[in-house]
Amino acid sequence: MMNPPVDILGSGPFTLAVANHGEIRTFTRRGVADLLELLADGADFLRGAAVADKVVGRAAASIMVIGGVARLHTRVMSRQALGILDGSGMEVEYDGLTDHIINRRGDGWCPLENICRNLDTPEECLMEIRKFFENNAN
Repeated sequence: MMNPPVDILGSGPFTLAVANHGEIRTFTRRGVADLLELLADGADFLRGAAVADKVVGRAAASIMVIGGVARLHTRVMSRQALGILDGSGMEVEYDGLTDHIINRRGDGWCPLENICRNLDTPEECLMEIRKFFENNAN
């Protein structure tokens, strides 16, 4: 079965592909910046969308749940993310599962995975994600 966001994700330097309303948008930034921007500026496009993302941790999962994503395929998903997605109604597929997402240096937890790890709801995670971006804006 053809899955356009997944097919596109593998066709170029993309980290995220989102399909909805007969349109597919692609993104290349690492982390959750593109998802966060979509939630803020393209919430209608995110609601009901099919998403393909290279890596999904607890932060990305929280944004997708709040955004109303219908389907998700990822290459790597953390167990932390599964905890947020459980019961969301989202159709979820992943190629590999890991305990947690590692940081870009490869020597510890991803900062957002760590920030969100003990939070109970996507809404709590989103508040902390936004604080993180505000505090680390360049």
